[in-house]
Amino acid sequence: MTLGQLFDRSFNQRRDIVGLECQGREITFGEIDARANRMARELTARGLTKGDRLAVYLANRLEIIDLFLACTRLGLIYVPINILYREREVGHILRDSEPRAIVAASAPPATQPIECWEVDALANAAAGRSPDPLAEVSDLRDDTPAAIIYTSGTTGAAKGAILTHANFAANGQTLADAWRVTGADRFLLALPLFHVHGLGNGLHCWLASGCRTRLLERFDHTTAAAEFLDFRPTLFFGVPTMYVRLLEVEADVATRVGKTMRLFVSGSAPLPAHVLEAFRGRVGHTILERYGMTETLMTISNPYDGERRAGTVGLPLPGVAVRVVDGEGREVADGETGELYVRGATICAGYWRREDATRAAFVEGYFKTGDLGMRAPDGYYTLQGRRSDVIISGGFNIYPREIEDLLLEQPGVAEAAVVGAPDRLRGEVPVAYIVPRPAGAAVDAAALEEVCRAKLASFKVPRAFIAVERLPRTALGKIQKHLLERP
Repeated sequence: MTLGQLFDRSFNQRRDIVGLECQGREITFGEIDARANRMARELTARGLTKGDRLAVYLANRLEIIDLFLACTRLGLIYVPINILYREREVGHILRDSEPRAIVAASAPPATQPIECWEVDALANAAAGRSPDPLAEVSDLRDDTPAAIIYTSGTTGAAKGAILTHANFAANGQTLADAWRVTGADRFLLALPLFHVHGLGNGLHCWLASGCRTRLLERFDHTTAAAEFLDFRPTLFFGVPTMYVRLLEVEADVATRVGKTMRLFVSGSAPLPAHVLEAFRGRVGHTILERYGMTETLMTISNPYDGERRAGTVGLPLPGVAVRVVDGEGREVADGETGELYVRGATICAGYWRREDATRAAFVEGYFKTGDLGMRAPDGYYTLQGRRSDVIISGGFNIYPREIEDLLLEQPGVAEAAVVGAPDRLRGEVPVAYIVPRPAGAAVDAAALEEVCRAKLASFKVPRAFIAVERLPRTALGKIQKHLLERP
């Protein structure tokens, strides 16, 4: 299935129904369809043809939807760029993907020699085009690349994952079915559309289901509660930091937010169990945590009906196969730690112009995620961090997630990250970085060490507890451990 075939359900059957609220406007599905056609005609007039890449460097706004839909109709390859990226990062993506042009609100860093199209001027030009659909692109198939989305590059230069029409369509339809998303929902979308979470989950669930969506430029914790109360959504996708912020609203407001809601979903970073429990008590909903990544889209999810188990990412989604393997590629027993390998219709076609990396990433049709986890006997999966994060101390493997979860249970700890620091005798030892609660408070290292010694094996106890004002994170809240200064 191509994305056009998936989205046509909304565009053909709900044309006169308001599908989007954005920038103070209400827009019907028919108007969204027409805007996409106009943009497609403008991009064609500027010389873009099937297979060309178009880079987009924008915060959430209506024109992102125009551009993405136009690309899917023309067979262009959409290349979103994180607006927090600066010259070095933007330059790498442009050199690697070689787009015909980049669309931005103003001249972004490192565009030379790529042509830059200012988004307002582009939108004005598109507005003068015909709203009628263009002739169907020949040989546009479900395996046609729809987007190249670059990884966060935490262990080297970012690689571009090639996501096809079939990948996105399978993901959108699977999630809409698994999470019961229908045209009756009201979806508050605050995730950035330059990220696979907002684009691959948010935008596609919206258009696959035909629900009414309000698109925010960004999540602002100072106005988030007011957005919930005004829009009265039934559906919200977020990251853990958003849910931590929502816990800060007054109790009566939290109750009112929860009254209209049907489902809160969390992803992109681990959701601490204590946040899930606190949110359930304060808002009255159990957050549904799921697992995926840029290269695989969504593969595992806690169930809509059934136990949403704190600390786990749930069960494989329909059509997904998961293996947990050791360093030799052999499957391990339930309850043992290994690397997750996944296979299914949402797995990317490979890395853009990186045949070596593509070959290394797949084995027997399974994608090697680099994430460590274990499977419980009843099928629930628990993540334990990245394979690259494992600390090997005196021959013992230490999984930082286990220590971090314990530290996050302590009352004086708002956030925690554990990394390996060089040690002459043991090779590496664990070190904990702590964001104290309340902000600015002192870290009681002795008390934290005592708790760790009581609950963990001695080799897992951090050798230092370092107070920091904040942890470095990506735009979606994932901790960037490589940016922490080692002691």
